[in-house]
Amino acid sequence: MADDVTEETPVERIEVARTMPSSAAEIFAVLSDPQGHVDIDSTGMLMDATGDRVTAAGDTFVVHMDREALNDYPLGLYDVTVHIETFEQDRDISWSIQGQIKPQIGHTYGYRLEPLDEGTLVTSYYDWSDIDPVWREAAIFPIISEGALRATLGVLDRTVRRRRG
Repeated sequence: MADDVTEETPVERIEVARTMPSSAAEIFAVLSDPQGHVDIDSTGMLMDATGDRVTAAGDTFVVHMDREALNDYPLGLYDVTVHIETFEQDRDISWSIQGQIKPQIGHTYGYRLEPLDEGTLVTSYYDWSDIDPVWREAAIFPIISEGALRATLGVLDRTVRRRRG
């Protein structure tokens, strides 16, 4: 008789959520601003951004990175292009990262906003389910931890409140 073996599906997506006492429009204003991405980064990798506020899927901007902040791979300073994948004003924004690495990695970051009576439920996610097989074999994912995503939500909340004044 064969042993019953249950194979667990590997986790390829992290989601964290937090209710913020701000409107979806205030939060989305930060998320659609290239500099807003730098302002809320909890990893220390995002140093600056170049480009205009995004207004639609397909928009792009450049982020100037410093991977030394993670102290995992000695990549130093480099630039990536953020490519907006989904864009629904005040509700949903996601993006993929395009860099000089070939093949492109294929991971996605995003936020979903749900208005509530007491503010907005903000869900941040990081999805690497569609990464290129080369990167899957490298077994380096997730690059960003659940803790870092959760910390970014805290920084987002603080940033929105400060911008409000």
